[in-house]
Amino acid sequence: MNVNVKKSEAKKKGLLSDREIKEYLLKSQQGDKRARDYLVEKNTRLVWSVVQRFMNRGYDPDDLFQIGCIGLIKSIDKFDLSYDVRFSTYAVPMIIGEIQRFLRDDGSVKISRSLKETANRIRRKKDELTKQNGRTPTISEVAEALEITPEEVVHAEEALKTPQSIHETVFENDGDPITLLDQLADDNKNWFDKLTLEEAIRALDKRERLILYLRYYKDQTQSEVAKRLGVSQVQVSRLEKKILEEMKQIMRT
Repeated sequence: MNVNVKKSEAKKKGLLSDREIKEYLLKSQQGDKRARDYLVEKNTRLVWSVVQRFMNRGYDPDDLFQIGCIGLIKSIDKFDLSYDVRFSTYAVPMIIGEIQRFLRDDGSVKISRSLKETANRIRRKKDELTKQNGRTPTISEVAEALEITPEEVVHAEEALKTPQSIHETVFENDGDPITLLDQLADDNKNWFDKLTLEEAIRALDKRERLILYLRYYKDQTQSEVAKRLGVSQVQVSRLEKKILEEMKQIMRT
C-alpha cells in the first residue's frame, strides 16, 4: 500500500504518526502534562486491544482498562527516545505486564481465610502493643500475646505481602529512579530486538511468513521450499531476498 495513502487514512482516524508520537513523548517527559494527557487519549484504542486478551478472566473490562492505562502512562514516562523502536512496540508489553500484575496480585495466589484472620489479629495486636509500650513490638512479644508461635506470626505476615513489580523503584540515583528491571543482566534486555523482529514478521503476508518459517525455523533448502510451494528455486530465492529486505526496512523504521 502507498505510504501516502496510509498517512491519509491515519489522519482520518485521528491517529498520530510515529514521529508525532515521539514529539509528544519528548514534551511529556519534559513535564508537559497536556502532552501526556493527549498521548493517553490517543492510545486508548491500544489499551483496549490489549484488554481484549484478558476478557475471559471474569473481570470487568472497564477495570482492566483502567489498569491498562496505568501501564500506558508508565510507558509514556519511561520510553527511551534514543531507541529506534515504535512506541506501541514498547507500550504493549508494559500494558500487558501491568494487567498481569493486577491479576496475579488480586488473587492468583489464594490465601486461606484462617491465615488472613491470623494476620489481622497480628496487625491489631501490634498496634495495641505499640501504643502500650511506645515502640514496635518484637515478633516474640506478638506471638506470646496471641498465644501462637513466632513462626506463625512470620508466616501470616509474609503471606499477605504484595509481590514486587519489576517496574517498582528500588532506589534513586541522583533523582533518577532505578527499577528491578534495570538491575537485570543486559542479556535479558534483548526483548526490544525480539519485539521489533516479531513486529516485522507480523507485517508479512501468509505466504511470506511460510517461506520464512520453512527456511529459518525448519531449516529447509530453497529447493525444498520451492517444491512445497509449487514454484521454482529461483523464485524462492528472489522471494526470500525480498522478504528479508522488507523486514530490514520495517525494523529500521
